[in-house]
Amino acid sequence: MTHLKIGDKAPDFKQIDQNEKTIELKDFEGKNLVLFFYPKASTPGCTMQACNLRDNYQDFLDKNYEVVGVSSDSVKRQKNFSVKKELPYSLLADENKEVINDYGVWGYKKFMGKEYDGIHRITFVIDEKGIIKDIITKVKTKEHSNQIL
Repeated sequence: MTHLKIGDKAPDFKQIDQNEKTIELKDFEGKNLVLFFYPKASTPGCTMQACNLRDNYQDFLDKNYEVVGVSSDSVKRQKNFSVKKELPYSLLADENKEVINDYGVWGYKKFMGKEYDGIHRITFVIDEKGIIKDIITKVKTKEHSNQIL
């Protein structure tokens, strides 16, 4: 899993989101950032997680947090997911897995008896100065906002 630790400087990133807008870590200076990595848009667990964050989005804003999701899905797939589920935050389309690899969330997985490489569901909470202040590795998709806030 991830090589990053609480207290580390968050790796810089520059990636396009579902609206083909370039999003960078430096865009969030002065705010806390919830950077959540998820395996695949529109799958049941990812949908529960994304909708839980959507439903509590105003609570995040009220506490000076912004939310950004990351998967290796295409811009089109991220856009469809965002529109269908009315997600108010950016979803990065990291098709080349640059951000995914920089944050160390790509790796060996086992699911339903199958073994493969994929994205681990991990969330990084990054403070106003770009320092990782929490790493959630055991994400509860239906209660993820509570784990963060």
